[in-house]
Amino acid sequence: MLARGEGHIQYTASMAGILTSHGNLPYAVTKHAVVGLAEWLSITYGDKGIGVTCVCPMGVATPLLEAITGAEDATARVAAASITTAGEVLSAEDVAAATLAGVREDRFLVLPHASVLDMYRGKGT
Repeated sequence: MLARGEGHIQYTASMAGILTSHGNLPYAVTKHAVVGLAEWLSITYGDKGIGVTCVCPMGVATPLLEAITGAEDATARVAAASITTAGEVLSAEDVAAATLAGVREDRFLVLPHASVLDMYRGKGT
């Protein structure tokens, strides 16, 4: 990309990358790391023609979410409930469309769930 002078990198971090994830230290820290990496790359290479988009969705209807929602393990079900009750669960297609729009518009941060922006603003207060 540097040799061409153009390109675009897209990361998916989860809303936990800009907020946090209660009770799951490894998940919260790794998602924050993804946002930090994306931000560093954007700052370092943005003026060299390389765009970076970081997507931070909340609940997304995936086979993984479906599996833990119906899991025998009570901890997995509680984790699923924390996702499904926190806000709207979007389809993977809706998140993909928001991601593609963000890349096309060369936006750094894509928040498919509008409520995440309000939560992020609340974090500062």
